[in-house]
Amino acid sequence: MYFIGIDLAWGERQPSGVAVLDGDGRLVQLSAQTTDETIGAALAPYREDPVLVAIDAPLVVTNPSVNRPCEAALNRDFARFDAGTHPANTGKPEFAGTPRGARLAKALGLDINPASGRPRRAIEVYPHPATVALFGLGRTLKYKQKPGRSVAELREAMLMLVHHIESLADAETPMVVTEHPGWRELVADVTSAERKSELRRAEDQIDAVLCAYVARYAVAHPERTTTYGDLATGYIVTPTLPAGLVPTPRENAAPSRAGAAADPVRDAVRAYAAQRPELERITAQYVALITGLLDDAGINYHAVTGRTKSVASFAGKAARTLDGEPVYSDPLRQITDQIGVRIVTYVLSDVQAVVELLADQLSVLEDRDMGLETAQEGRFGYSSRHVLVALDAARAGAPDHMDLQDRNASVQVRTMLQHAWAEFEHDIRYKGTVPEADAPDLDRRFTLAAGLIELADREFSTIRDRLQESMTDQEPQVDEADPRISAQDLAAFLAGRFPDAGWSRTDHYEWVSGLLLELGVTSLQELGEVLRPVDSASISERMGYRYPPGAVRRLDDALLVVFGDRYVRMHGNARRAEALRARLEKLKG
Repeated sequence: MYFIGIDLAWGERQPSGVAVLDGDGRLVQLSAQTTDETIGAALAPYREDPVLVAIDAPLVVTNPSVNRPCEAALNRDFARFDAGTHPANTGKPEFAGTPRGARLAKALGLDINPASGRPRRAIEVYPHPATVALFGLGRTLKYKQKPGRSVAELREAMLMLVHHIESLADAETPMVVTEHPGWRELVADVTSAERKSELRRAEDQIDAVLCAYVARYAVAHPERTTTYGDLATGYIVTPTLPAGLVPTPRENAAPSRAGAAADPVRDAVRAYAAQRPELERITAQYVALITGLLDDAGINYHAVTGRTKSVASFAGKAARTLDGEPVYSDPLRQITDQIGVRIVTYVLSDVQAVVELLADQLSVLEDRDMGLETAQEGRFGYSSRHVLVALDAARAGAPDHMDLQDRNASVQVRTMLQHAWAEFEHDIRYKGTVPEADAPDLDRRFTLAAGLIELADREFSTIRDRLQESMTDQEPQVDEADPRISAQDLAAFLAGRFPDAGWSRTDHYEWVSGLLLELGVTSLQELGEVLRPVDSASISERMGYRYPPGAVRRLDDALLVVFGDRYVRMHGNARRAEALRARLEKLKG
């Protein structure tokens, strides 16, 4: 099923926004159209598909004056959030006959009954109350053009709306828009806009995306969706107003001061938008660099991922104030999480090993143990290690890392369980969807879950340690069809050889097993003979590790000592020959 949003202009001289989501909530079409014919042409690929089309325009208007019953009912809930509707009645020329929305629905073959179960149907929606309900807003965002609103104010509000829309990628019912090139172009246009007309062109399409999501949300969560009115007198479908949500108190406006303060934020956002493509490349390079460091150290990890802060997220953070004053006087320099890397490990000891590796191989500018800070406050909650890194002096001048110079990366290191808790907590709390009445009970439950996760992390560490201690008693399994030492047997052997070393990744064991095969070592007995003369303590002393190298790295060092230049020149080591030569010189003393 496709979910289509149409921000329909009341006349055919103004543009209408059109957006299409696929069944998984991914934006697959975004455009601005003018006539009913061009809208129909844009939606022609979906003429035979099941669709729910959410139209921001009246579909049924029968009242001769004032507003429709559905508008009055919606206003009773949402007007105090500045999300009330404009009245529609047959006394207005545009609604004197069949409303344009109803004509368009008929042309597209859509049933406009909100209770219909037909595969192709349409509903009337309204973006303003939807934003209040979906994002927990105390008042609507002021991105619509009204007298007295400056370009800077409109742009800032629109970028905040963009940020909220992009955050739906992590929602229970997700919508992913950032993969669509049209959306990225739209955001760039908003960021660089200097005239209201430029923002107006973007507004229709942004509203259309919101409409499409309301359609998806209504299908996924009928119990959280309210239909004001009925088919006979007109209706509006919107996400239900969360219980306990209250309007934000109005503030006295200070136009001159606000206008002056908006310029630095605008300039910073424009500059950030211009350099974001470069930051995306640098993010990928940081992910590759850190992954390589982990692999080289033989430290076990589950995943390494990266993300570049979106323009909308940067804009929202740059515009933050505290006691009426900007939080960031120089957003481009002070917002340090523009480049983000996340490392997820299996057990707590690997978190510490990763942090020690980063401190050894890179320059650590800041290191915050969020779990420790939470514990020192006497409570359970968010646990993660946040490390701000930059290139160390040795790498700063290397040609391969020229793009990373003077660029910091914010690195989060956490276990899989900590990651699961943080993602769920972020999804629930960050969007402000927790009803006020339920907050105390949910706080208690989040705390309980955090305590259980901390306990589970400790148990997993104990399980890992117990298994590692018992692995040396396992009998190797011989596979006649594969001459390599199996990863499982090699892990057991190395656990006995290097009992103080942590586990390495499964693919690390498989990789070094291939190197052993290239050396002609095909059994654990042969490997034991190769390593017999090796003084592991001497190797560790010469390498001067400031982090705990994994078992595979310890074996790698030992093989380098035994085979020397032959090991460096092996085919399987071609991509890292230079680094191995440097290590060999260090090992020779």
